[in-house]
Amino acid sequence: MLKRLALVLAILLVIFLLWFLVALPTGSFATINGRMITGPLGSALGVILTAVILFCVAILLAFVFAGVGLIVLGSLVLVGFILAAVALPFLLPILIPLFIVWIVCIFAGRSKSK
Repeated sequence: MLKRLALVLAILLVIFLLWFLVALPTGSFATINGRMITGPLGSALGVILTAVILFCVAILLAFVFAGVGLIVLGSLVLVGFILAAVALPFLLPILIPLFIVWIVCIFAGRSKSK
């Protein structure tokens, strides 16, 4: 599924690049070392440079949002446990054996996978 999405996005990027080169060749340019490059080469360089910059920014934001998301998720779980412990203290005798069963299941699953 992810490979198909990547292929579709790459095809769309190529189609967009070709449309940009054909439809707007006169008004686009790129500046490299103070020299303006106009025409199809300049617009191609501009689009490729923009795509590379946007791709790098997307990767950076994915890592930042993933880290922030994990912190938020962990905080919500901690707050949920604290609220459950404060609101329902009579459930503690039930939760302790369930926690022990959970730990046993985790270790049993690890030994089967090895």
